[in-house]
Amino acid sequence: MDLRRFDLNLLVVLDALLEERGVSAAARRLGVSQPNVSFALSKLRAQLDDALLIRDGNRMKPTVLAQELRAPLRRILDAVRHEVLSERGFDPLQAKRRFVISMSDIGELVFLPSLMEDLRRIAPGVSLDSRSLSPGDLEHAMARGEIDLALGYFPDLKGSNFLTRKLFEHPFICIAAANNEQAHADWTLEQFLRMGHIVVAQHGRSQELFEERLRALGLSRDVYLQSPHFMSVPLLVAQSDLISTVPEAVGAIFATMAPLRLIEPPLILPRIELKQFWHRRAHDDPGLRWLRDVVTRLFQNRDPSPPIDVVANAR
Repeated sequence: MDLRRFDLNLLVVLDALLEERGVSAAARRLGVSQPNVSFALSKLRAQLDDALLIRDGNRMKPTVLAQELRAPLRRILDAVRHEVLSERGFDPLQAKRRFVISMSDIGELVFLPSLMEDLRRIAPGVSLDSRSLSPGDLEHAMARGEIDLALGYFPDLKGSNFLTRKLFEHPFICIAAANNEQAHADWTLEQFLRMGHIVVAQHGRSQELFEERLRALGLSRDVYLQSPHFMSVPLLVAQSDLISTVPEAVGAIFATMAPLRLIEPPLILPRIELKQFWHRRAHDDPGLRWLRDVVTRLFQNRDPSPPIDVVANAR
């Protein structure tokens, strides 16, 4: 028999008939009229080529086939009730689940300490897998369900299939060697532009905001080194008279790694909007909804990066 031609609604009627052993009783159980149940029984008999139920006094007696169908029919309907139609939920205290989050290496340093501490307390069975992907790879990975959530600055994740929630805004800061007297709070824009710069060039990252601002103002500077890597910057700056403009959290973290001075840039720069991103296909997943709420509680309107005064002694 071709399943496409079989009305699966008839299985519910057959289950009621086998349980109640009568058309009227089955109709009351289903909350429908007796003629509707009689019509459904006729269709079942025709499609299964069996009488299914035979009148025996005041009740109906199942045929051999109907008796054989009873157990698999109950398994099918129970599976639909408990696995398909049951209300989905997520219990963080009982859950054993691994969430895959995309962040940059610096994003890990900003987001993960608070997030991991919170998860260990409220969801001990939940683990994280942090991955850093190129913008194009990230978009496809989220569409395929390989990445659950992206945290940070991802301007390429746009379109109707991507949903976002703004977390906080973050400023830029300049870093210089602690003994670099040319970099100070009263420097001018001209002095800033004349200094040697290290530029971190990463497509789809927050550094592009700074570069776009300079182009919009028609400003140019001496670029001594352009690198795709953040982590080599603090040591290179600390051992030279070069400077670099980075997100403030990056500067604060770098200042714990090398003797650096942090200085406000001598021009107005845009602030970086940090958001969480998820694909529409994951919007209704109870576990991912719970995780997004945790991220919102921890980071919405709250920048977790260390305050500048924490690194004041490195200036």
